[in-house]
Amino acid sequence: MSFTKSIQKDLAKSGAKSGAAVGTGVSQWLDGRGPVEKAATRAESALTKAARPGRSVSAIVGSAAVGLAAAMGALAYYNIRKTRQDESEHPPIGRFIDVDGVRLHYIDKGKGDVVTLIHGNLTLAEDFLLSGIVDKLAERYRVIVFDRPGFGYSDRPHRIWTPGAYAELLQKAFSQLGVERVTVVTHSFASLIALDLALQYPALVEGLVLIAGYFYPTARADVFFMSFTAIPGLGDVMRYTISPPLTRLFLPGVLRWLFSPAPVTERFEKGFPNSFAARPIQIGAEAEDSVLMVASAMQLQARYAELKLPIVILAGDGDKMVDLDRQSRRFHDEAPQSELIVIPGAGHMAHHTAPDQIVAAVDRVARPETKPGQTKRMQETASSWSNRS
Repeated sequence: MSFTKSIQKDLAKSGAKSGAAVGTGVSQWLDGRGPVEKAATRAESALTKAARPGRSVSAIVGSAAVGLAAAMGALAYYNIRKTRQDESEHPPIGRFIDVDGVRLHYIDKGKGDVVTLIHGNLTLAEDFLLSGIVDKLAERYRVIVFDRPGFGYSDRPHRIWTPGAYAELLQKAFSQLGVERVTVVTHSFASLIALDLALQYPALVEGLVLIAGYFYPTARADVFFMSFTAIPGLGDVMRYTISPPLTRLFLPGVLRWLFSPAPVTERFEKGFPNSFAARPIQIGAEAEDSVLMVASAMQLQARYAELKLPIVILAGDGDKMVDLDRQSRRFHDEAPQSELIVIPGAGHMAHHTAPDQIVAAVDRVARPETKPGQTKRMQETASSWSNRS
């Protein structure tokens, strides 16, 4: 089956009827040809003509370019239809709040002292729901989980989304939600957001629980590959054409790699919306965050000694994404009042492999009865971990 006919078959299954349903912008992109079938036919026709013998090089190149443009337009149309289908099959499960021009989607459960959870790249708020952590914490805390801008159902207006920009947005969101003190739990890249939040607004942040955190600038392959999608113009084309199907194809394997050496949990495998997470807006958000990640860590690392709040660092000893010694152990050595917990047999997705340890870490940071003598206790725990390592 040809590539364009495969697209047509998928569109037929999802109920696609005409190019007009996608809106004026996409119709213009498809040069007014209407349904994707016409654009696909045009692409195949142009490419076939380009291969005819006796044609000049310029004619062949011109026809191939027209065919390629039409094929890319057809693919863009398909991806937009697929996005609408994914959003229809996976509606928002939380609430919305407008903060500084950003419509944020968030989940709010439970009562008591406030704990917020901030997800990393590739995922969305439901990542923490599927780990079971949210339900466990909601038994005794008010738990707020945000979709970061551009992820899940949160909007992403055009601006430079540094960890500092994220932190400022969250501070305003907490103000609107009536939150005066909060314990912050983060995963991976989002650790930079939590650290910036604690440094900018020390009166707001009660303590930090940082899972598989990224703290120091190191070379990363994912940053290199994602950088192309962040380039203005080229990145826009990629996000709406080749990136979504490639992401849907490779994401399951990437997630297995992130979980390893632990297996992917059954709850995550059945519940995580892979296709929904491969929409153009989220691919763009991931690319932009990845590009800024190294520079952001470089800027923040000089300030870690300023942190004056309890911090629990958790890391899997088999994490293939973030090096344990170069990241979590080093940060533990430099951050006052920090505790390092290394989880045997866990990878980058340690919150799924050992959710009870995450909940216990939150209790040690957030529960009032643990506050007296906390600094001494955390230093002693940190020392015991250092001796074991």
